[in-house]
Amino acid sequence: MSEAEEAPIVNKNKRHRKEKPWDTDDIDHGKSTLSSLKITKAGRSPRSPLLLRSSPNTVKNTFGKFGVPLQKHSNRMCGIACTLDLIHGSMSVRTTRKTYDPYVILKGRDMIKLLARGVNVGQAVKILDDSVACDIIKIGNIVRNKERFVKRRQRIIGPDGSTLKAIELLTQCYVLVQGSTVSVMGPYKGLKEVRRIVLDCMKNIHPIYRIKELMIKRELAKDPALATESWDRFLPKFRKRHLKTSEKTSKKNEKLAEKNAAREAAGLAPIQSTKDEKKKVYTPFPPAQQPRKVDLQLESGEYFLKSKEKEAREAQRRKEKQEEVTAEKQAKRAEAFVAPAETAAPTVEEKRRRKREKAHDDEGDAEDDKSKRKKKKRRTEEES
Repeated sequence: MSEAEEAPIVNKNKRHRKEKPWDTDDIDHGKSTLSSLKITKAGRSPRSPLLLRSSPNTVKNTFGKFGVPLQKHSNRMCGIACTLDLIHGSMSVRTTRKTYDPYVILKGRDMIKLLARGVNVGQAVKILDDSVACDIIKIGNIVRNKERFVKRRQRIIGPDGSTLKAIELLTQCYVLVQGSTVSVMGPYKGLKEVRRIVLDCMKNIHPIYRIKELMIKRELAKDPALATESWDRFLPKFRKRHLKTSEKTSKKNEKLAEKNAAREAAGLAPIQSTKDEKKKVYTPFPPAQQPRKVDLQLESGEYFLKSKEKEAREAQRRKEKQEEVTAEKQAKRAEAFVAPAETAAPTVEEKRRRKREKAHDDEGDAEDDKSKRKKKKRRTEEES
């Protein structure tokens, strides 16, 4: 009984687990070294080829420059093989008998994607490193207007590539803008920031706002005292200033008053306000159903007209509308040529009359002052 009591209680899920004396706590399982790797004897697994977007001549020149170094690099470090098919215009990667990392086939796929989008060969090979990831952001279907799309895409690059360089320095990523995609290489945290900046830029939010925010975050990260605090008070808040309803109404009324004053000076009828001054009475009942277009045509008799008559009436209506629009445009142009009210210069007779009136007023003021002095003198004499 004493032995049973002293035996430790073992979890039933770990009952058959054996001790591993070679597995100690000081071993880093995520780190891989070439000396401790065991070459697998599994069969080769090819990756499906990816069609290249560039021309076969460019592919040949590019692949010819990096084919031998990549083959040496892949055989020595990763154990993968690459194939270039100039007839079909495609590249493919496959595992070999020296492949020890099964995930490297996905890294090879990412490398082909980057090469297909015009990334430099020396830069694309860096994707084989475990600390580097890639992201291909599609921006072609966000903006429909082509001119607007080109302007916003150019906004990501900036003047002389300054905006793109700032994004690369702050996120520690490699960014390439080409066609309708943006290729990004770097750490996972930087990929998220670049994706956010690019998508916001295509949605008409300038990258400078995000760049300023990243710069502030980088400075705040240097202070260990702020590691457990919220940084919201330090980050800028870019908001549009929305006017109140009363401010909008007052501005609208001022503009309408100026237009009406100019139209009256030009001899035109003033513009009536579209807003109903009467307060609407609340009713819980829904409004009456509006008549259909066919009902209105039946009431006016237009429904029974022939096609030629309808076209003639429509042409007449269109012509009247054009005349109204033309008259309004002419009146709008005439507002700019209305002369402002000017005060005419006084004539010689008016100047003389004003001079006489001024002299007469000065004489009257002098007489009043003289009489006041005499009265004051008399009072002083009587008191003495």
